[in-house]
Amino acid sequence: MFFKSMNNRGKEDTSPMFIKPFSKVNVILISTLLLIVIGIQTGFANTLQGSGLSTVYHIYSEGEYVGVISDKEKIEELQEQELQQAASEYGNLSLSIGTDLSVIPELVFAAETEDEPVLEKLHELLSVEAEATGVVIDDKLAFYVKDQDDYDEVIRQLKLQNVTEQELNEFEDRMSSTTTIPPLKEDETRILDILFSGEMKAETGSTSPEEVRTVKEALVLLNKGTLEEKEYVIQSGDVLGGIASAHQMTTAKLLELNPGYTVNTLLQLGEELNVTVTEPYVEVEVHYEAKNKQTIKHKEITEKDSSMFKGEKKVTQKGSDGEKIVTKYIRKRNGQTVGSDVIDEKILVEPTDKVLVVGTKVMPSRGTGTFVWPTAGGYVSSQMGVRWGRVHQGIDIARPSSRTILAADNGVVTKVSRHSTYGNHIVIKHNNGYETLYAHLASTNVKVGQTVPQGAKIGVMGSTGRSTGVHLHFEVIKNGENINPLTVVRK
Repeated sequence: MFFKSMNNRGKEDTSPMFIKPFSKVNVILISTLLLIVIGIQTGFANTLQGSGLSTVYHIYSEGEYVGVISDKEKIEELQEQELQQAASEYGNLSLSIGTDLSVIPELVFAAETEDEPVLEKLHELLSVEAEATGVVIDDKLAFYVKDQDDYDEVIRQLKLQNVTEQELNEFEDRMSSTTTIPPLKEDETRILDILFSGEMKAETGSTSPEEVRTVKEALVLLNKGTLEEKEYVIQSGDVLGGIASAHQMTTAKLLELNPGYTVNTLLQLGEELNVTVTEPYVEVEVHYEAKNKQTIKHKEITEKDSSMFKGEKKVTQKGSDGEKIVTKYIRKRNGQTVGSDVIDEKILVEPTDKVLVVGTKVMPSRGTGTFVWPTAGGYVSSQMGVRWGRVHQGIDIARPSSRTILAADNGVVTKVSRHSTYGNHIVIKHNNGYETLYAHLASTNVKVGQTVPQGAKIGVMGSTGRSTGVHLHFEVIKNGENINPLTVVRK
């Protein structure tokens, strides 16, 4: 299968692409023929004057006998009436009689005709046709528009659904020009080709006037394959899955056709759902080339240094982004990007990597800089901040799975004491600018000067000091100032 590149007069190009089938529009193509046979030579007619002979006319339609009338001009009058009536509704079309009639004259002595019944019958038989331009897709007639101008406009509007008028005009000017196309400029995008999923061409023909489509209707047909969308009225007991199945589609497709509905939407009696699955006659694919300056993001490289304490970091090389000029080949189908390939790439500035050195040296008395949660689970029952008219310098943790209190990081115990507010409490110095405080303990398991590793048991949760219940009051001090523990503690 191929996408065909079409200009307004049928020039084409090909590239591989999937296409969708479309249904054939039945069109009546009936040639108009009115055969009047009068084979009476003038001399013979003069001889028969006064003989009592007269002429009648036998009418045939499509080879079938219709009847006999006395005056062939009545047929012409009837045809004119039919054309005038059609013109009152389809005056912008070129109309003609489409029924094949044969009129055979006969000389008779006694004229027995049936004008009125025959003319009535002819009225039923006569059809009016419009000269029109057929829209042919992959050698199959899809529908008719008025003329070549309308066909050209349909093609143009189909393209304009996917590109701007300025883009289309520039593209058509380039295609019609014999001059060499200049190289792309920086930050420039231009169309390389506009393709249709089927080969489209115009074909002169005729059809009934009501089958001739306006430009607007033609676009709807090309985009959807139908002019009317079917609606389903929700009834008692309906569910989305059942409605979808009854119309040979998935629930996901039904929801796609009806924005605003979800699988959880409560269906209301009398509401209407769109159940028309559209099948476009053609899809439009536009190919672009684009040239843009792009940033090349720098990388961050981490190096380890065993001479630095764990938690220490330093940048030995600052990173900087680079720049490049990239030319791309881009494919968009119905406005959506379906492919992109780099045609050319030129680096303007190389990026510089950022080098970050991190320490790996671990000392039991020195913190790692990363704090663990000081209890076995639990939740924050009180945040840091103003509380009951005073500043609450830490957080409270309550209802853990066990009452064991853990050292948040490596360090040295600098205080194990009892206080009227804190009750039994412990302070650990981490020798990296940080200290942590653990208060309201029921009991303690460490002593001053003891080195404790991260996660070691240092006490048991309690409710000593100024406390309203069993919990841990936990503070983090950085360089002598209290900070919110939640900004550094990893749960």
